[in-house]
Amino acid sequence: MKQLTKFSLSLAIISSLFFSSCNEKETLTTDALTDYYKMTPGKYITYRLDSLVFTNFGRNTEVHRYQIKDVVDAQITDNQGRPAFRIFRYIRDSAGTQSWQPAGLTYSVTLLNNQVEVSEDNLRFIKLHLPITDGYTWKGNKYLPTSNCPTATGPYCQLYNFSNDDNMPDWDYHYDGPLSTFSYQGKNYTDVLNVEQIDESFNVPITVPTAYASRSRSVERYSKGIGLVFRQYELWEYQPNTGGAGGPYKTGFGITLWMIDHN
Repeated sequence: MKQLTKFSLSLAIISSLFFSSCNEKETLTTDALTDYYKMTPGKYITYRLDSLVFTNFGRNTEVHRYQIKDVVDAQITDNQGRPAFRIFRYIRDSAGTQSWQPAGLTYSVTLLNNQVEVSEDNLRFIKLHLPITDGYTWKGNKYLPTSNCPTATGPYCQLYNFSNDDNMPDWDYHYDGPLSTFSYQGKNYTDVLNVEQIDESFNVPITVPTAYASRSRSVERYSKGIGLVFRQYELWEYQPNTGGAGGPYKTGFGITLWMIDHN
């Protein structure tokens, strides 16, 4: 009888610990998605933008510099029939001496219960996902098309002849570390959430000119209470074209933007 009582008591303790553990998981707290995406009509964020372009048939590398401003216009319905917000983009010179002009880009942001989707040029990305906690991983590009072209794959195949985008739906986005401070080009940001997307390079810097090279780099940083404050997005490759007409060339693109103002 005593042995049975001891067994029952042990079972009760184990059960108590089990249910206590379950309850702890249920009460896991996380920042809200709206802490990093403030979708109020009239809200804007101004960025400095450096655009990496390859000219003269890919033989020259140039950086074009601008200011851009993203403005939340109005609540709309996205192409999935869900409530979303329309964002207008404006552009001017990098020094900010000219007036703002429409950049010809409009995109939408859809805030769901567990993720934030951004749709731009018919490409849909999952930018943030709950829970917002260090190390959490999700497939941020899973909605991207894999065959936009008859003889090539990847979402950018109509624009660039490269292979960097072949496996984009497989990219693993993840939160890298707790909220931190971040500085770039003399600008300081606090309570920053780091979203790593991909960081792959081959023969970069190009130390072997006769060999293939490529760069795939994507990272975004969000400041709590503000929104996106930094983005680096590079997809390009280098072809040595040994023995071919015109010599080596690069194809692809790159952008780096950082917040300089907001309301």
